[in-house]
Amino acid sequence: MNHSRRDFLWNIGGGLGGLAVSQMLAQEALSVENKQPRSEFNGGLHHRAKVKRVIQLFMTGGASPMDTFDYKPELERLHGQKLGPTEKPEGFTAPVGAIMKSPFKFNQYGESGRWVSSVFPHQAEVVDEMAFLMAMASKTNVHGPATYMMNSGFLLPGFPSLGAWVSYGLGNLTEELPNFVVLPDAKGLPYNQKGPFSSGFLSAVHQGTVIKAADQRPIRDLFANERYDFATRSADRDGFELLQKLNAKHAAEFSDHSQLDARIKSYELAARMQLSAPEAFDISRESEETHKAFGLDNKITEDFGRRCLLARRLVERGTRFVQVWSGPQGATGNWDNHGSIPKELPPIAASVDLPIAALIRDLKARGLFEDTLLIWTTEFGRTPFAQGGDGRDHNGGTFVTWLAGAGIKAGVSHGQSDDWGYQAAEGKTYCYDFHATILHLLGIDHKRLTVRQNGIDRRLTDVHGHVIEEIIS
Repeated sequence: MNHSRRDFLWNIGGGLGGLAVSQMLAQEALSVENKQPRSEFNGGLHHRAKVKRVIQLFMTGGASPMDTFDYKPELERLHGQKLGPTEKPEGFTAPVGAIMKSPFKFNQYGESGRWVSSVFPHQAEVVDEMAFLMAMASKTNVHGPATYMMNSGFLLPGFPSLGAWVSYGLGNLTEELPNFVVLPDAKGLPYNQKGPFSSGFLSAVHQGTVIKAADQRPIRDLFANERYDFATRSADRDGFELLQKLNAKHAAEFSDHSQLDARIKSYELAARMQLSAPEAFDISRESEETHKAFGLDNKITEDFGRRCLLARRLVERGTRFVQVWSGPQGATGNWDNHGSIPKELPPIAASVDLPIAALIRDLKARGLFEDTLLIWTTEFGRTPFAQGGDGRDHNGGTFVTWLAGAGIKAGVSHGQSDDWGYQAAEGKTYCYDFHATILHLLGIDHKRLTVRQNGIDRRLTDVHGHVIEEIIS
């Protein structure tokens, strides 16, 4: 009788024991498939790494640069004048209004003298830890494609996200927790739903694991529901035996499909997480002082603060890449402030400001800033022209991103937008440069991390990108 390799490993294992054997062989096969050695932090994949793990904070909807970090006094002088395009540009949701100054006061902070709006009083206190990209640009001002672009480097679905590429290139730091974790806003998923953290054409094992931090059960189905008293360990045995047979047969017939490996690996991980996850997600173990610092005692900051604290706990325990989202898709409850900048921006800004400052201080205090990269970004910016009364429309011409932590030259900035904050004027950077820089800090040459797909050597940065040396220490 002919037996597939998968069939063999299932037969010698059985139950969760078989899952563990399966994992070792799957890792071996993946290493051969990738044709690249598993990375160690001090060596990097292609060169010495400065970053071991990444926390990405993504502001869904297009955070307004001229109302947060990009001070534009010229808007005050020109306020109310009709100086924009006479016809509605493509991608705008309404006709162009008059020039609108920021309704918020700006001040300079830190030794760097960084201008910060009054909507971010807490981040202003730690601004010297950040390096700013002041002239980021997108090829679109439509939420869905722009969100894909900032996460995968492409405007269309089907391409691996940054977290998936990092997982593929470097492997995992621990066997006890997912390698790529996504913490969405409690109000819902971002634009494109789970698309921004997809593994695309990479193996499905590299996709983001979505954790609903606000739920009583943040990881679905990790343990059997207490209502089902028949779901015991002993009762699992027959189910595992049947599953072994079905999986072995399926793997033999569809050996080129990654979904089965991903499913098996998820079972293996679930078995290990039954021991590790309860401790990792139990934030009651943190001090009252830490809870208060992250804003868990305040309804406004509790959700984002909880997820920032979980992000720290996860990277501390070996998760490689954690993504924390602010805002769901849609017209409200995020950074898509069409209706009114004065009314809509302050609440969403307040929900993240204190937790972000706390995260920076906490990472520093624990020594994690020495090998952890923290990123704050969005999919595009807003217009200097009013929309309707006092809202702002979509603008891919320029927006702001900042990075902090390992490998970053703190207190510097790169690039500059024009006097209105409408277009990038100097040092324009796209997602390609942003991604190339992150990979570089992780010890990866963005031009050499490739996968052959449909006859093309695909990479995160497509055929573009350069490392932004100006912000690297």
